[in-house]
Amino acid sequence: MGLGGCIILIAVGAILTFATDWDMQGVNLDLVGIILMIVGLIGVTTFSSIARRRRVVVPPTTPVVDDGRHHTRDGYSDGYGV
Repeated sequence: MGLGGCIILIAVGAILTFATDWDMQGVNLDLVGIILMIVGLIGVTTFSSIARRRRVVVPPTTPVVDDGRHHTRDGYSDGYGV
């Protein structure tokens, strides 16, 4: 279920809870609406946290070339970068 489905659940739940006055025997429509809104909110938070974790990795613009020289611990082989 995507973000749109979660928003639809919230909207349907709000309509059932606040905009209807139907009486069905054995079914509490206010409770059903509240449950739908809670499930929609859980879906929205889950979707947004997953979307936040996705990262776009952009490749470097210049290729990294190893020249084959041995480097010291600080990354420089000739001592000028200290």
